[in-house]
Amino acid sequence: MQNETLEQRIQKLEDKAALKTLVDSFSNLADQKDLATQALLFTEDAVVDTYFEGQLFASLKGRKEIQDTFTGFMANFETSYHINGQHTAELDGDRATAMHYCLVVLVSLVDGKKSRNTNGVFYNDEYVRRGNQWLISKRTSHFTWRDLQTMGEL
Repeated sequence: MQNETLEQRIQKLEDKAALKTLVDSFSNLADQKDLATQALLFTEDAVVDTYFEGQLFASLKGRKEIQDTFTGFMANFETSYHINGQHTAELDGDRATAMHYCLVVLVSLVDGKKSRNTNGVFYNDEYVRRGNQWLISKRTSHFTWRDLQTMGEL
């Protein structure tokens, strides 16, 4: 960082802020069930690999398959909450990588009772800048643990 100009340092900060905003927007759009807009956060040829407890569950290719699959999955839940944690990005020009953590809470109706499915997830992301916009080109989702609970009455 000592050899970088002030402009380069500012650009790096702006890029890291844009990547964090991208990740947070992904989560917000999931919780709003706006999967069509969420899909636009991916490149046309993006890849999403999802692992549950170390086992490959799904491998999606392309924006359309990602949107269709996410839409079908989210239809199973009344409510979802994505709570993002640390996000560590490494920049390389118009490309970047990051690891970030997320607590994903999914609420559904099971046998007439509300059920809460809480998941500990970390993501390994690859990003690409297209024009002035950062997009997700590859996401590897690791659902490492899950806690299922029947919810009490409000």
